[in-house]
Amino acid sequence: QVQLVESGGGLVQPGGSLRLSCVTSGFTFSSAAMSWYRQAPGKERELVAVITVTGAGDSTNYASAVKGRFTISRDNTKNTVYLQMNSLKPEDTAVYYCSVAIWGMNHWGQGTQVTVSS
Repeated sequence: QVQLVESGGGLVQPGGSLRLSCVTSGFTFSSAAMSWYRQAPGKERELVAVITVTGAGDSTNYASAVKGRFTISRDNTKNTVYLQMNSLKPEDTAVYYCSVAIWGMNHWGQGTQVTVSS
């Protein structure tokens, strides 16, 4: 079955960095579009970044709130997708989830908490 396991969250000061990892299994990772979402308390879950496979290599897209600060990447040898987060702000505080859509069904990890606070 599809499994997604996130790690790398924690408490960081404003301006700091974190790298989230999502180890996957149960599907063909190398051809799958992978996404990172986040959900802050009292807010809807929102899309943060997507990495898709194209004929010319990987293509990435970002929410406007994180563009230029976050980078999504993947390692097909490890079936892992990453989210490098730099210049973190208090408003980045949320639970971060990785996700994959397979045959129209979204699969989610358990999430990892990111708290940005001084």
